[in-house]
Amino acid sequence: MAEPQGPLMSPGFWLHHAALEWRATVERNLRPLGLTLTQFNLLASAGWLGRQGEPPTQQQVVDMAGADRMMGSRVIRVLEDRALLARRPDPDDARILRIEVSSEGRALARRAIRIVVDTDEQIFGPDSEALRDRLKSIAAQRIAH
Repeated sequence: MAEPQGPLMSPGFWLHHAALEWRATVERNLRPLGLTLTQFNLLASAGWLGRQGEPPTQQQVVDMAGADRMMGSRVIRVLEDRALLARRPDPDDARILRIEVSSEGRALARRAIRIVVDTDEQIFGPDSEALRDRLKSIAAQRIAH
């Protein structure tokens, strides 16, 4: 078992602080579009999933965005109030809501995605594939559950 050497030797410590910096920078960069990071994640997830076939369920969108179910529902309602997406009952099960991104929502998502991609490059550098792959392998453990 490894001996504790203090927080500055912990990759988790640095991952946490790097994530805080990334989040703050993305939030600041998205602000001119009137989007929070959570709103962006839900809108972009709905758009991406919607391109895969039928409109995704609200739960699929929330899961893809990594959001809490209740918070995701509230934020999706805000996006719906802004006419960026619509929630419609599933034709086979009225308890299930399907999410359809509006044309205005798609246009805003495209602009926001460009901002987030540029922010990623700014923070992580142009050659961040190794970091992405390592983080993906770690995150896959959470997503699998």
